Amino acid sequence: QVQLVESGGGLVQPGGSLRLSCSASISISRIVVMGWYRQAPGDQRALVATVTVGDSRRYADAVKGRFTISRDNAKNTIYLQMNSLKPEDTAIYYCSGRRNYIGDMEYWANGTLVTVSS
Repeated sequence: QVQLVESGGGLVQPGGSLRLSCSASISISRIVVMGWYRQAPGDQRALVATVTVGDSRRYADAVKGRFTISRDNAKNTIYLQMNSLKPEDTAIYYCSGRRNYIGDMEYWANGTLVTVSS
């Protein structure tokens, strides 16, 4: 059973920054695609960003230029650096992963709350 554990959520003012971390219980070189999703109150869960084992990255339009996803294979951890945060970024952020390049995400963390408010 693969476990993903997040950290780094919290309260931040608009324009501020936060970095989320997600550590895996196995080598992330075996998790071909890892990513971050988010779910705001009343909304469906939506893609934020993904990164492949080959370091190919993809972002939702809403976060392009502000968020950066990265992976550290030596630490079995991925990160989401979030800059220029806006109130509409408020959501529960979920780390996820899958073993194949296509298909649904197989592994999910419990979620960490990010609140952007003054």
